[in-house]
Amino acid sequence: MKHNRSILGGLAALLFTTGLAVAGPGSAGHAHDADAAYGKPGDPKKAARIVPISMRETDEGKMAYFPDKVEVRKGEQVKFVLKNGGKVDHEFVLDTVENNAKHKIAMQKNPDMEHDDPNAKRLAVSQSGEILWQFTKAGEFEFACLIPGHYESGMKGTIVVK
Repeated sequence: MKHNRSILGGLAALLFTTGLAVAGPGSAGHAHDADAAYGKPGDPKKAARIVPISMRETDEGKMAYFPDKVEVRKGEQVKFVLKNGGKVDHEFVLDTVENNAKHKIAMQKNPDMEHDDPNAKRLAVSQSGEILWQFTKAGEFEFACLIPGHYESGMKGTIVVK
């Protein structure tokens, strides 16, 4: 038992000193429960509308999503097919504007935070990923790249649920 504690303690110290963090359920800005204001993770056994989203930098030096606005119906399930066509890492974090603002502050304090959650993916250059989401409530929501500096460079989009 004493041996296991020292291994766990050493592992915790290693993670702490490397500065690497992995965002998990309940982390700042994360809402992974079924009652999230913007919906819930989708059911892979059900049909979904496919919405391709490209992430990249423009010739003018902005960072952007293409498209940067998506309209869905309340109750609709959407599969976002993500592609990082840029020259740097990007992420797609789906949430409310308020939660993304809080999470952006957390990302500034810990820029190496990794996302691989039901509502968020971080993609290296040329990588692809998917997010399957069901929009259960009407309103306006946001997808954003919260890597420091990216949001400020224009990397955000709107989802309108009718």
